[in-house]
Amino acid sequence: MVPLTKALEIEQTEIASRPRVLHVATVALSLNLMRGQLAFLREAGFEVTLISSPGGELEAAGRSEEIETLAVPMAREISPWRDLKSLVRLYRVIRRLRPSITNVGTPKAGLLAGMAAWLARVPCRFYTLRGLRSETTRGLKRRILLLSERIACLCAHRVICVSESLRQRAVALGIVQPHRALVLGSGSSNGVDTSRFLLTPLLLNRVAGLRQELKIPLEAQVVGFVGRLTRDKGVAELVKAFNRLCETSAVVWLLLVGDFEDGDPLPPDIRRAIETDSKIIRTGFVPEATVYYHLMDVLALPSYREGFPNAILEAHAAGKAVVATRATGIADAIVDGVTGVLVPVGDAEALAKGLESLLKNKDLATGMGSAGRERVRREFQQERIWGGLAREYSRLLSARGLPQPETESQRVSSTVTTEHSVVQS
Repeated sequence: MVPLTKALEIEQTEIASRPRVLHVATVALSLNLMRGQLAFLREAGFEVTLISSPGGELEAAGRSEEIETLAVPMAREISPWRDLKSLVRLYRVIRRLRPSITNVGTPKAGLLAGMAAWLARVPCRFYTLRGLRSETTRGLKRRILLLSERIACLCAHRVICVSESLRQRAVALGIVQPHRALVLGSGSSNGVDTSRFLLTPLLLNRVAGLRQELKIPLEAQVVGFVGRLTRDKGVAELVKAFNRLCETSAVVWLLLVGDFEDGDPLPPDIRRAIETDSKIIRTGFVPEATVYYHLMDVLALPSYREGFPNAILEAHAAGKAVVATRATGIADAIVDGVTGVLVPVGDAEALAKGLESLLKNKDLATGMGSAGRERVRREFQQERIWGGLAREYSRLLSARGLPQPETESQRVSSTVTTEHSVVQS
């Protein structure tokens, strides 16, 4: 039998030998982009800590992923004094935790936490690039955003881009050097759990109940959208395209799963149309959009820019075809003419024609939805993304001569071996 003091020493050594990885996001709402990922890393042998601004989502993520969480306030928009205070707080937290790895994401956390990790000399620093806000900005704000992204990338040893077109765009803008940028698998930030979208009898009942609740006629064809109702999401073009569809069909409805945001407001006439047209339904933000995809005949995503749109993968997982713009990130999510239709950015006329072609040809839409579902199953399984991330962590740890993670079974085996050697001695 191992003495209690020796057992405690063994346990402390095991804990200390687990590489600590610190993930940082600006706001708790972004944690949905990491659902399941942090639990996977914990089970893969990492000691995981999550930091974001305070919020119920942060606490919920800690419980569901079974990891440590810390709240550090960070402003989403530029705020020099608040940003400086956040930088100091992040530096102090990182110095105290002494992680082997940091992975920072979202623009503000990428900059502040990235700088804090660099100042604290964290040995393995990652930046997850989920999109470029600078693509849809102009003037001074664009220059500031580009500079912020360059600094965030310079502070990182590896920059994980969530799509190949985003990687190419970041390299072309001089934001990151090609050899430091990589894409995990076929892209996306977290993959998709396709089991959530299986059309079970229970889910069918929920879909029927929701259709009745939203007062959508059974004969209506539904064009859906999931996301923020902002200018750079192409919502203005979507409303114009919908109006065009209504000129030739009386049974088309528009379902907007999301809500308005002040940061990138829609033109007043577009917002007024959304609020007053009885055939346009705005749900507000919903915690889980799965059931809403099954109300749609086709998903529309006319965004000006993306990193890698989860809405397209989720729509495909539900067996839905998609009409979207040929923008950064979106081009990676759709195989044009196979799983959906790509149209030029900002072209409401082309968007209307693309939607009309699928609404009028149900066999074509069904075939594209099925092809999309199969592609998601084949290329965007969550474990594929998570496993790729864990391997990148281990690869950089190895290059730095740092301890590798041990799984639970490996730690149990190691403990048994140690106990046996103590008994023999």
